[in-house]
Amino acid sequence: MNWTVERIRKGVQRRWLQAQNNRRLADLAAQIERNAPPVVDSRPVVMFNASSRLAWMSLNAAFTLLSGWGLRLAGVPVVHFVCRAGMTRCQLGSALTPFDQPPPCAACVRQSGHLYRNGKVRWFEYQPVEEVERATAGLPLTDLMGFGWQGLPLGELVLPSLRWALRRHDLEDDEPTRFLLRQFLLSAARVAVEFSRFVEEVQPRAVVVFNGVSYPEAVARQIGQKHGLPVITHEVGLQPFSAFFSHGHATAYPIDVPSNFELNPDREARLNAYLEKRFQGQFSMAGIRFWQDMRHLDEGLLQKAAAFRQIVPVFTNVIFDTSQIHANILFRDMFAWLDEVLEIIRAHPETLFVVRAHPDEDRPGKQARQSVTGWAAQKRLTDLPNVVFIPPAEYLSSYELIQRSKFVMVYNSTIGLEASILGSAVLCGGQARYTRLPTVFLPQSAEDFRRMAEAFLRAERVSPPPEFQRNARRFLYYQLFRASLPFDAFLEEDLTPGFVRLKKNLGWQDFLPESSPTLAVINRGVLQGEPFLLPEED
Repeated sequence: MNWTVERIRKGVQRRWLQAQNNRRLADLAAQIERNAPPVVDSRPVVMFNASSRLAWMSLNAAFTLLSGWGLRLAGVPVVHFVCRAGMTRCQLGSALTPFDQPPPCAACVRQSGHLYRNGKVRWFEYQPVEEVERATAGLPLTDLMGFGWQGLPLGELVLPSLRWALRRHDLEDDEPTRFLLRQFLLSAARVAVEFSRFVEEVQPRAVVVFNGVSYPEAVARQIGQKHGLPVITHEVGLQPFSAFFSHGHATAYPIDVPSNFELNPDREARLNAYLEKRFQGQFSMAGIRFWQDMRHLDEGLLQKAAAFRQIVPVFTNVIFDTSQIHANILFRDMFAWLDEVLEIIRAHPETLFVVRAHPDEDRPGKQARQSVTGWAAQKRLTDLPNVVFIPPAEYLSSYELIQRSKFVMVYNSTIGLEASILGSAVLCGGQARYTRLPTVFLPQSAEDFRRMAEAFLRAERVSPPPEFQRNARRFLYYQLFRASLPFDAFLEEDLTPGFVRLKKNLGWQDFLPESSPTLAVINRGVLQGEPFLLPEED
């Protein structure tokens, strides 16, 4: 009974807070339109984000909206391309509803009305593209995955969204999967038709989309590029309430650190202050804090480790995460890498391997259906005497584990960068954001990975080149304090982690480029093609 009453109370509180936030949105949007300077160049910036929220305001939905406000106050026309039940199935809605149920369009369209009130909006609705309907009818899974239309590789473009919605990488050839894949293809075709028509009509100067991997935005990105337009993508940054904007694929976090960039004493101190908190689990990303209560290594693990020659931690990722499309350069996917790691484990009984599942694998509402936990059970991993498996909800300190290790294996997760900062040798199985610099050992092939792992295991000691640690620190500093654009002046946490609302007492002047370094950077990046980097603090 108490639980029911508390649930009702929170529901009422959330609806009240949302109504309050929607009033702020409407008031600020009206202020911005009244005070926007005259338009000098009539070509608009087009903004499109259909995949990062439904009924509430997510971080990425806020980034889209507030960036548009900053552009308007610079005298630039902005038009939002907005879905009004324009897809039969969408990525986020399909993750929350059974495959044969339509997405919650009414709530989403209503929230879009609040977000883009007083702004210029081009709504699009669903109409079947008959040619695609006929061509995809009855196709098997493999043909649907490879389906192309009018020069667009629609199958390739929708697969990351399908995997994300199904919370798995390997797709089952069953009716629900085929149905959802076909609906994504039909919807992607409709987006292609509508966005192409829209671009030809308004002749924009640039296009800004959410991440560029979720399928509606991925289609829009390709169409924008075909028209020779600058296309900007954005994702969450590494700092709280921060965004990463890119002229490339934001999910790959393509950050170019200048060769002459070094950490002076002030930068070193700033980075060390951040790392001190992070190594205690005091950090969040996209509004989610993964480490609720980081624990020291327990006595049982330490006693078991004493019976082995060496310890090698193996850090995994979430298989359906959109970063995985960039990671798979040596292996087909992370599980193919794990199968190779398993063979290495069996060949080296003298080594204790600690295999860690990513904490996001079991996040409520986002639980993986194809998981490292499931892989470990299927392979009977824990039957091996030289394996310790750490499930996602066990908040054991990865950093203490790294400090006791001979070397570390990762696929593409951030822990590889942190391990390099701690001075450990890191052997990567996939491409990561930090492999753009020499920070870790990244083999050239799967065979090279096996050879390198065997050599490391046989060696008396594995010492990474000194520049790995130096470059890792340089890269992390750049990602944290130059490439992560803070929106904390505008946003605060909502009741549900990962969602936000506008702060009180904001006025239209707060969104002027001269008032916000973040919005000034975004304006220059969108309009002039400059890098999306904050200026260095004095």
